[in-house]
Amino acid sequence: MKIIGITGPSGSGKGVCCDYFRSLGIPCIDTDRVYHDLLLPPSPCAEELALRFGKDILREDQTVDRPRLASLVFSDESGRAAEDLNHIAHKYVKEKTLVLLDGFRTKNHRAAVVDAPLLFEAEFDRFCDFTISVLAKRDIRLERIMKRDALSREKAEERISAQKEDAFYTSKANYVLHNDGECQKLYPILSAILAKENVSFGTLN
Repeated sequence: MKIIGITGPSGSGKGVCCDYFRSLGIPCIDTDRVYHDLLLPPSPCAEELALRFGKDILREDQTVDRPRLASLVFSDESGRAAEDLNHIAHKYVKEKTLVLLDGFRTKNHRAAVVDAPLLFEAEFDRFCDFTISVLAKRDIRLERIMKRDALSREKAEERISAQKEDAFYTSKANYVLHNDGECQKLYPILSAILAKENVSFGTLN
């Protein structure tokens, strides 16, 4: 089974690529969704986060107050909070992602996608056959983040500033896509990448 890694900064439009792959019958693992599911109580991940960031990040029902946690992390200019959050989250997400990939293999899928904003930082790329970074201009990303997450411009700027520069993604990925305009323009590019990498669709009989 071929494993495709997709990454990029917030607001770049990684989801467009995943929508295209799903339309071809290639399953996609959204590691953000995996992470959110792992925070549902009872949650060893949530408990470890509370030890690091304080019990105030937990609501009465023991679910993680993600906006509060995000505020703590993105407001830390030293970057240590983000490093600690990622260190804790990555090990749980990686474990669950590998289990999901094994499930796709059992079902004889020819390919699968791992959509991970921190693909390289978490070293998820090590079990990918090739990787794709999706980038977009800062002002476009800003507007997308504000609309998608209902954030103020200040908060959206804060989030972007806390992330890696484009050069980080271009230096590490096998392929780099620029998603500054109509999303459908990415489809033929993605199709060409799949052809070059000899990626088949569907399942083996």
